[in-house]
Amino acid sequence: MLRSLALHTYRDTVAIQTIIIIGGGPAGLFCAIHAAGEGRRVLVLEKKPSCGRKLLITGTGQCNLTHAGEVAGFFDHYGDHGKFLRPALRSFTNRDLVAFFEEHGLSTVTEQNGKVFPESRKAADVLTLLLDECRRMGVEIRCNEPVKEVAATENGFVVRTGAVSYPADALVVATGGVTYPATGSSGDGYAMARALGHTVTAIAPALAAVEVQDHPFADLAGISFEGLSISLFRENKKIREQTGDLLFTHAGLSGPGILHLSRYIAAGDVLRISFLPPTTREALAADLVEKTASNGNRLVRTVLNDYPLPDRFIRKLLHAAGIADDLTAAHLDKKARNRIVTHLIEWPLTVQAISGFDEAMVTRGGVSLDEVDPKSMTSKLVHGLYFIGEVLDIDGDTGGYNLQAAFSTAVAAARAIVREEV
Repeated sequence: MLRSLALHTYRDTVAIQTIIIIGGGPAGLFCAIHAAGEGRRVLVLEKKPSCGRKLLITGTGQCNLTHAGEVAGFFDHYGDHGKFLRPALRSFTNRDLVAFFEEHGLSTVTEQNGKVFPESRKAADVLTLLLDECRRMGVEIRCNEPVKEVAATENGFVVRTGAVSYPADALVVATGGVTYPATGSSGDGYAMARALGHTVTAIAPALAAVEVQDHPFADLAGISFEGLSISLFRENKKIREQTGDLLFTHAGLSGPGILHLSRYIAAGDVLRISFLPPTTREALAADLVEKTASNGNRLVRTVLNDYPLPDRFIRKLLHAAGIADDLTAAHLDKKARNRIVTHLIEWPLTVQAISGFDEAMVTRGGVSLDEVDPKSMTSKLVHGLYFIGEVLDIDGDTGGYNLQAAFSTAVAAARAIVREEV
């Protein structure tokens, strides 16, 4: 990558005539739509043969566009970085996004859990609308144009794609992260950011399943639980806690509770899972004493069936606690009872690994937020440079939060570009 020639400098304000957007995903296309018009030339450069490949697989192809409710409720769904997104989300809300699609002929539906989808349940319809609107606004899209070099000059930017060099007054990096690299998200934007003097924080998978050492539930793959309490420990210190649904997989754990916590998890960490929240250890121990005392002739397994837990899981728990299937409640001693309580309230599982970028939904890390203006997505280092979408150090929870962030940051950048021209 060519090194920026204008780091920490700002050009005198001039009319922006040419805008280059690198990346033809939802953020790039949405920014192009809102930046086009009034004589501005907007050029989208996409490395793949077609745009929006990752968009097409979003929400298993159904495209969870955003989430319902007040936008203020979004801020806690981006890990530690929700504060950065507040200006963009408040300026272009989930309601604004739904209104945009409705006004352009794409009806939406909202599920009971708050997830918003196109009524057709087809991500392809969302992409078609974005591409049609780009054409209507005169946006030029060039596919099969991987960017090789970027540089800032005294007059703007130069972007080279192989043998072709494009000048630009404004440059928008919308290349996404590194998850699902087959769709084109292979980390190109991080190299561009570094070449232009920006810091890129450590990259890792997020919204990812967890592989577990000596996985005790491999044969229970497919069993799920609702609203469990999951605590994350590192070096015997509790560092995070998450409440959410959990799914046993062949290799470990998944489900929203694990996916949302995964941005903080590293190999070697210990997850302690409470399968009966919000019951405390003391309350469960007392309840179990009462149940076994009054049901001495029943099997321990059948006593445990009184709790809202799958029978196959209970059998696994008894095996892990060293308790025979045919043991009656009358013969359950205190030590064995305490082992049951431990497994139900804080079953410890050591993390082997986090699912890789081929399987994770989003990327943790990216262009440092300290170097980007949260109101406009403008670089604080290079005038006329913008970063939007997943290339930023932002990753949201499942439920439409990542696409909403992509669309909101895209609009913030587009509006800033338009203001620059005035």
